[in-house]
Amino acid sequence: MSAQAPRAFVLANTILEAPALLPELRLHLASEVLPLWQASEIALEAEGVPPPFWAFAWAGGQGLARHILDHPEIVKGRNVLDFASGSGVVAIAACMAGARHVTANDIDPFALAAITLNATANDVGLTVISDDLVGRIDPAWAVVLAGDICYEQAPAARFFAWLQALASAGAVVLLGDPGRSYLPKSGLERVNTYAVQTTRELEDSDLRNAVVWRVLPVES
Repeated sequence: MSAQAPRAFVLANTILEAPALLPELRLHLASEVLPLWQASEIALEAEGVPPPFWAFAWAGGQGLARHILDHPEIVKGRNVLDFASGSGVVAIAACMAGARHVTANDIDPFALAAITLNATANDVGLTVISDDLVGRIDPAWAVVLAGDICYEQAPAARFFAWLQALASAGAVVLLGDPGRSYLPKSGLERVNTYAVQTTRELEDSDLRNAVVWRVLPVES
């Protein structure tokens, strides 16, 4: 797979539009769910393309991005890590809110291409990295953001343990979630709630309540 393949795939299968809750942003998003998934399945057989989670502005990410834009003091002048960045919607919101430096992290090369294209579309600068960061504690990350990561049991548990460790190390850690099955039942403090319009092609409802949670440090 050439270095240009992810970028070309993103451009060929998306349109530039604003997410429902974020009219000030423009993202390369799939206008129809099924054709993109089918295109990914074909490419998956040929070249190992991952499922296109990056092509949708999921409710948890939209809620978290809205919260950051509405409360810029959370990130202003601070170094921010956006974990499992997907489309980059939360990372871009952090840039627009005045973060000192934003790192968008995702292990999917197609997500990294989408994040780069979306950052350009919104005229913001950020760093994209593909490393698996789970378990790494970096004191440079003053704020750690994660949108919609609790969709599978084992990864959700692994991710949350790490986020709690980051909170214990002094970072402000915020998690956006629309009621996924594997959201932890403890270790969280509700911060805000946003009603997000969605589609039944992606969700089980036309409207999801995205909750912004603060991840609490591990209790000693």
